Amino acid sequence: MDLTTQYLGLQLKNPLVPSASPLSHSVDSMKRLEDAGAAAVVMYSLFEEQIEHEADAFDHYFKQGTGSHAEAVDYFPEASEYNLGPDQYLGLLRQAKEALGIPVIGSLNGVSTGGWIEYAAKMQEAGADAIELNVYYIPTSVKVTGPEVEDRYVDILREVKSAVRIPVAVKLSPFFSSMAHVAQRLDHAGADGLVLFNRFYQPDFDIEQLEVTPNVVLSTSDAIRLPLRWIAILRGQVRTSLAATTGVHTATDVLKLLMAGADVTMMCSALLKHGPGRITEVLQDLDRWMMEHEYVSVAQMKGSMSRNSVADPSAFERANYMKALNRYQ
Repeated sequence: MDLTTQYLGLQLKNPLVPSASPLSHSVDSMKRLEDAGAAAVVMYSLFEEQIEHEADAFDHYFKQGTGSHAEAVDYFPEASEYNLGPDQYLGLLRQAKEALGIPVIGSLNGVSTGGWIEYAAKMQEAGADAIELNVYYIPTSVKVTGPEVEDRYVDILREVKSAVRIPVAVKLSPFFSSMAHVAQRLDHAGADGLVLFNRFYQPDFDIEQLEVTPNVVLSTSDAIRLPLRWIAILRGQVRTSLAATTGVHTATDVLKLLMAGADVTMMCSALLKHGPGRITEVLQDLDRWMMEHEYVSVAQMKGSMSRNSVADPSAFERANYMKALNRYQ
């Protein structure tokens, strides 16, 4: 079977890509993902806050005592004495590019425009084949309007695009009043791909300690319904590549998302649960299903169940909502 696919202008050997996760914290771990069959890997995110913290810390050490001694350069700390998160990230990215034979995608996570965006260019210099821009923004002020939220995404994308030549994908949340319009705005602003969707990890309460605590719940296959619907709707309406993430656990999940119109399917929870070998299993099942159903390539099925291709496009709209409620027993 021909499992090749195009994503962000990159030719990939199959549509399985590990998404940003702790599995990319070392070259050895990323190498295991490649050996299992991953077509590319998205590195874990470099956060705006990490970059700003390093800048503040360095500025503090840089200025401390510089007016009191002619050889103030001796006051500079050893690298291990202050936060080098961003530099370590770039170093790991360089090592990954040297060790792996598949594309390596850097992940930049932030919520504002500013100096941290220069790290997109540094990722490019380190060898990244593309950048995934993760705008993990939760507007909590009642004064922030919907258009202002959309503008933030577009402005950050434009700044990153102006800093690099490599492809840039935007990882989105589903919480927009007009998802299709936002996708089109980002498409027109230069996004090379859209990654659907970001999972907002909801906090929990510890009622004994009276604390708000983080709580990560891994996805299940049921979670593909949201990206499945929107990828099927957007396929043919935007020019960008479309990546599906959230809920990709089995070959069936992959097949559904490809038929909806995804160019790649990104795995995280399944790999955290079962390890890199899960990629091999899914690829084998994918190949077997395609052979049994007489598909010769991924390209042949891609988008075959999108809104533009099915006989009843209303299945993705209000009609499906009414049918679902009326049929439930």
